[in-house]
Amino acid sequence: MNLYLSAEDHVRVSEAVARAESETAGEIVTVVADRSDGYTDAALAWASLLSFTALALFALFPRAVLGPLEGAFGGWNHEWLDRELLGVATALAIIVFTLGWLVQLWQPLKFALVPPSIKTARALRRSIDLFKVGAERRTHGRTGILIYLSMREHRAEIVADEAIASKVPPETWGDAMVAMLAEIREGRLADGMIAGVTEVGKVLAQHFPRAEDDTNELPDRLIEL
Repeated sequence: MNLYLSAEDHVRVSEAVARAESETAGEIVTVVADRSDGYTDAALAWASLLSFTALALFALFPRAVLGPLEGAFGGWNHEWLDRELLGVATALAIIVFTLGWLVQLWQPLKFALVPPSIKTARALRRSIDLFKVGAERRTHGRTGILIYLSMREHRAEIVADEAIASKVPPETWGDAMVAMLAEIREGRLADGMIAGVTEVGKVLAQHFPRAEDDTNELPDRLIEL
């Protein structure tokens, strides 16, 4: 199922890959992913933090919780036993933790709470994992390269195989990133991918020109996850 790109967009990006590869021995793989991680650990961390915060506030202001509870005893002053206080604190922690977890089932809030540095690290890790599966060492000259977009994180990565990385420093892909993100920020995702592919193709053509007997070793089609 295509979440972000239409069938026509898939064709356009795939055609752009074919055009770029017609001038180079490099093999370009394009991937658009909904997300790079589920961030269950981040959701658990936030829920736990809220739970501990609630316990700390209970310790500082116990009457804010115990006062309303005393209504269950007819409004009389109730002498709270240690085990009763422990029970109240435990129940409070569980309730707050559960609520903290449930509200993060709303995906926009969940992703808004993930620190940017973690999003960047997870997107990079995911792009490398996909590169290892889909492009690394799958070309004769180690000339595969992955262009990766992670939509929920708003992150983009370009990962190159050994032969490319040995000749092209990472900062060289800056123009491709700029061209790609300029279109994506305007809501033109397919145009952004095409711009990125075009710029990557230009760099590859300079360093790895296409030979007459070159064959297409990796599929040109866009992969949407």
